[in-house]
Amino acid sequence: MPQRPDPELDRADHEAPDLSAVRTLLLDADGNLFASEEPAFAASTGVTNDLLEELGSDQRWAAADLQAAALGRNFRSLALDLAAELGARLEDDDLERWVAREQEVVTSHLAATLRPDPLVTRALERLGRDRELAVVSSSALGRLAACFTAAELDDLLPAAARFSAQDSLPTPTSKPDPAVYLHALERLGLDAHEALAVEDAVSGARSAVAAGIPTVGNLVFVPEAERAERRAALLDAGAVAVVEDWDDLVELLGSPSRPATQEVPA
Repeated sequence: MPQRPDPELDRADHEAPDLSAVRTLLLDADGNLFASEEPAFAASTGVTNDLLEELGSDQRWAAADLQAAALGRNFRSLALDLAAELGARLEDDDLERWVAREQEVVTSHLAATLRPDPLVTRALERLGRDRELAVVSSSALGRLAACFTAAELDDLLPAAARFSAQDSLPTPTSKPDPAVYLHALERLGLDAHEALAVEDAVSGARSAVAAGIPTVGNLVFVPEAERAERRAALLDAGAVAVVEDWDDLVELLGSPSRPATQEVPA
């Protein structure tokens, strides 16, 4: 079994970052809190290829190619980029129609396929004893709602603690635009140094770093063969550390490891 990198040393400057001021953890959702990336892109591929056909392109993508091209971004951002690359115009009404269709297909698939991950739940319970938890995502709130219910995380991260680049902003956008992180800071009444972002995707890390928020990369659901490359890319994007999983983040932050509840002796 390969040796796990030390989360205390796996960072660009090899010195422990000062996270003593952190009051709130701002958590990316997809590929970070649950393994939603692969099923989401599998469901999205058919919609994306239909969009390409409507835009007049002969190109068709496999799910793995779509994931590589769009990881960390939402479908709205991808659709606009595809239209621009093809020199096609995607009218606002047409864009909204495609966004709604993709959201419906992907949300339904995720609701049926995601399952709770006890390791993630346990770590979040421990992290949440010392700090507030919130979600900052490029995904739509409806998709997030389905995922959190399927993963049984609603109690730890309720709807009021979720911020979406798709739905929470006056103008929808997507990471790496820092707008959704800046919005979360404002709504939560936080200075940037009082928050810590946790991101699995490079675009997400860039979004948080651009907002001035210290950021930790998380490889928890990244395939083993891709971890070395993703680790380097997250550090290059400005992450202060990269951890292998949520337990490593608990260790990095020094969060308590005692059980959340204790049985009362009979």
